[in-house]
Amino acid sequence: MPERNPLSEPGERRRLPRIAVDTETFGRFAEGVANFMGTAKFLVYMTVFVILWVTFNLVGIFGFKWDEYPFILLNLFFSTQASYSAPLILLAQNRQEMRDKLSFDEDRRIAAQSRADMDFLAREIAAIRMHLGDLATRDFVRGELRTELRELGDRLEQVAGDEEKP
Repeated sequence: MPERNPLSEPGERRRLPRIAVDTETFGRFAEGVANFMGTAKFLVYMTVFVILWVTFNLVGIFGFKWDEYPFILLNLFFSTQASYSAPLILLAQNRQEMRDKLSFDEDRRIAAQSRADMDFLAREIAAIRMHLGDLATRDFVRGELRTELRELGDRLEQVAGDEEKP
């Protein structure tokens, strides 16, 4: 019987346990971290932390130096911080981008509705103007009444003149 090679056959697939994460809560956390890391307060805290770290490890506290020069442990902390902060910042940016897209889509929808409303109103105004051409204006009615009154006055004078001629 040939020897069995375990690498030539697929093994059982191991699955990691699922961890339930509330994406909204984690997203707010990521935005909070990203907002804090973008402040002057964070830079001051980090600067003070590094100065104290270097000072304590160069001078030593009671003769104890836990991270001597070249400060490998400090570099490890910075690497860990960078490896976590970059994805958190990207997550915060993605969430902001999604909010901006929703806002842009809503603005676009409102602009389209406003445009449709303006087009409708422009058509209505044009229709009103066309119909106003068919309507009698106040000045036109006054002019017609004056003309009719003159003609009526002329006829009355003519009738009065005809009655005087026997």
